[in-house]
Amino acid sequence: MQNRGGGAVARTVVVGNETFKRRNIVGVWLGLPLITFGIYHFVWYYKINDEARRFLRDDSIRPGISLLAITLGGFLIVPPFVSVYQTCVRIQRMQERAALTSRIEPILGLLLTFVFGLHTLYMQSHLNQIWDTYLRTATAQPGAPPPAPSASLPPPAAG
Repeated sequence: MQNRGGGAVARTVVVGNETFKRRNIVGVWLGLPLITFGIYHFVWYYKINDEARRFLRDDSIRPGISLLAITLGGFLIVPPFVSVYQTCVRIQRMQERAALTSRIEPILGLLLTFVFGLHTLYMQSHLNQIWDTYLRTATAQPGAPPPAPSASLPPPAAG
């Protein structure tokens, strides 16, 4: 596992032979979508679903279909909400694989879509927890939980 790049917007996290991005949550939620007139949101959504596919090694995850659901699927009203919920479920699975105890709540992610699009901030913050776990470890295998921190022994008693 390595960390490349130290930019304020994103840091590259290498787990095994796969690369993932630890992104700035405010940049993902507000900054880049404003600068790109909303296009970045779609790029981000595709990328996080692709990261979930690679991290979980689950070829049934189709990032293009997820993106289609939040774009053209909006004409049918329901698909974007199903896609956001399912993406939160994927993040939850990723957190389980990384052995995190704090987990995303898919229903909360869905509800936050109705509050200034805060689901983006919520989802990325939970993804960052996963990548932070791997940044703290020296070696990591793709899709495997990070090694548990070694328990430090108390200093020997003087005497």
